[in-house]
Amino acid sequence: MTTITTTEDLAAFCARAAECDYVTVDTEFLRERSYYSKLCLVQLALPTRGPDDAVLVDPIAGDLSLEPLYELFRDTSVVKVFHAARQDLEIFHVDAGLIPEPLFDTQVAAMVCGFGEQVGYETLVRRIARQSLDKTSRFTDWSRRPLTDAQRTYAVADVTHLRDIYEYLAAKLAETGREKWVAEEMEILKDPETYIIRPEDAWKRVKTRNASGRFLAIVRELARFREDYAQTRNVPRSRVFKDDALVELASTKPGSLNDLSRSRLLLREARKGDIADGILAAVKDGLDTPNDEVPKPDRSREKLQVNPALADLLRVLLKAKTEEFGVASKLIASAADLDAISGGERDVPALKGWRNEVFGRDAMRLCEGKVALAAKGKSIVTVDL
Repeated sequence: MTTITTTEDLAAFCARAAECDYVTVDTEFLRERSYYSKLCLVQLALPTRGPDDAVLVDPIAGDLSLEPLYELFRDTSVVKVFHAARQDLEIFHVDAGLIPEPLFDTQVAAMVCGFGEQVGYETLVRRIARQSLDKTSRFTDWSRRPLTDAQRTYAVADVTHLRDIYEYLAAKLAETGREKWVAEEMEILKDPETYIIRPEDAWKRVKTRNASGRFLAIVRELARFREDYAQTRNVPRSRVFKDDALVELASTKPGSLNDLSRSRLLLREARKGDIADGILAAVKDGLDTPNDEVPKPDRSREKLQVNPALADLLRVLLKAKTEEFGVASKLIASAADLDAISGGERDVPALKGWRNEVFGRDAMRLCEGKVALAAKGKSIVTVDL
């Protein structure tokens, strides 16, 4: 297999790719020691099966610019094929401010084609390509050089088998007329907002049982400081302080370094220096937040009058539709969606787009008493009333 380490060679390969209908893409990266993923390797493969049609692009060993690759990503005549693309796309969005287009994610397509929930690449290789994968190199340090033969073989397999998987799934989608279903799902992956975490919104990701506005104001300021510190210094959030320590700090409200020293959960490095100063400032800002500016807990779920019996019927309908269409149930509707529908909510993902065609339309008819559910052999069917 070929390893590309120069911009000139990368440009030549991407020029060949630009003449193809699609290119398969994968990455290897490290994120344990940084906030942003460190790109260590890019794997690319063309639809043809020649010995030089699958390559490894090494941004570490060589002196190369990825601009030829990014130019290929901007070329809308070539489909860019990934499996479970989100983390790969985040790397390219952070590095170059772009998202490859058009985009095809085989994990999403497999869920639409009846391969189950969050189906893994290894499963698709086995079931579609009829091959097996050696996963021994999966958790190796991809930043170390030189790469071993085992690492190189593992890495290139992530794009060579992907060709067979893509061609099979694309044909299946065309046969069933479900291309637009996958296209709708790709809109989420193509949205830059998917990959942006704003410090002022970071508190919404912290799980806490305390719904006090003042407590949440402190959580918000602590999470804002942590996110900003981690982003600007490119260190993991957990290296600043973990969520359990954040919740503890919001509860104890330390006002001095001496108070911080009493924390049970705070890392030793966070009890001094810039992090300690940031914590104390964040706690003070949370305490000083005017009452009309403290976060308001989301109580919409508490106000929702869920109809348990109707929710159960919707679950039965969802299972029936899952079996009828061969689509993963979690891709159609979540448990929260079903509860919301039974409680009268209508601004629900399950009632929009292709999901409405598959499930939402009959779900509404069931809620309105226009259809019933009946057993027919081993299946559940809807019966007009």
